[in-house]
Amino acid sequence: SDSGFEEDLQSPSPSKLFTAPRTGELNERLTAECHEMNYDESCFIIQRNNEKKFLAVNCLACQPQITAEAHCKLVSWLIAVCKHFSLSFESCCLAVNIMDRFLVTTSVAADCFQLLGVTSLLVATKHVEVCSPRIKHLLSLCCNSFSREQLCNLECLILVRLNFRLAAPTLAFFLDYFINRELSWHRVSEEDAKIIRVHEGKKCKGWKPTEDQLSTMKKYKFFARKVCELSLADYAFNKYQPSVIVQSAINLTKDLFRRQFKQSSLEHSSFSEILDLLSIGDHRSSDSDTQSLVQQCTEELRLLVSLNQESI
Repeated sequence: SDSGFEEDLQSPSPSKLFTAPRTGELNERLTAECHEMNYDESCFIIQRNNEKKFLAVNCLACQPQITAEAHCKLVSWLIAVCKHFSLSFESCCLAVNIMDRFLVTTSVAADCFQLLGVTSLLVATKHVEVCSPRIKHLLSLCCNSFSREQLCNLECLILVRLNFRLAAPTLAFFLDYFINRELSWHRVSEEDAKIIRVHEGKKCKGWKPTEDQLSTMKKYKFFARKVCELSLADYAFNKYQPSVIVQSAINLTKDLFRRQFKQSSLEHSSFSEILDLLSIGDHRSSDSDTQSLVQQCTEELRLLVSLNQESI
């Protein structure tokens, strides 16, 4: 159509492309799994079970005017835009997910692809951030090639095509969950903390890392996030679920950090301790298929990082 987006009402319905969760057996099973779990664990189980429903595999298969290279350039640009506006990594990941799921449902003209990117980002920030970027600021980054009316119309079309289903599991969610979970394993339990407070009179709330360990953790998480950013921009990783990519990114990060530590002539005791603390892996839910995917994804990420060392 003239708008640059295929708006035929006979186009594939998102409800057929993305199966909505059943309210019967699935909800009962999730409720049973989440029973007696803390909030973080419950969120993880829910998001893990939702991954496949929000995964837009081969989203460019029916896009004759959009190439994998164009997709990579746009996502890389969106990452830079998020940093420009100081937006969270969650907003960036969700924007890409919204854009990819829309591409599955609707044909997009090449000259409107950037408009789809900024509109998806606007929708994502409305869902995640306290304050979203102003429309005029987003349009100015596109050299004012699009009008406010075009963006608002596309925003409505995106929401309709996705059935307003925006709470997608993202790389950002699983990255925070896995790292925080590993740290929580080494914290003092509430019962132990109470015993310490009663018998020793100390204000003990749990395990507290040193400044050196905190600094190392920040570098560790920063590198893992950079690896996730690279995978987000590379269309080849579109086939993997976010949790698989994050586990692979953390495994790769740990391996690279350990090699760097072994090659260093300096002694970094805090660095070694952090590597011991972070032993990523969901032992309760992992199976042979998942482990195989993680290994495969890790090797592909290793190649991707080696080709993009300057950006990291």
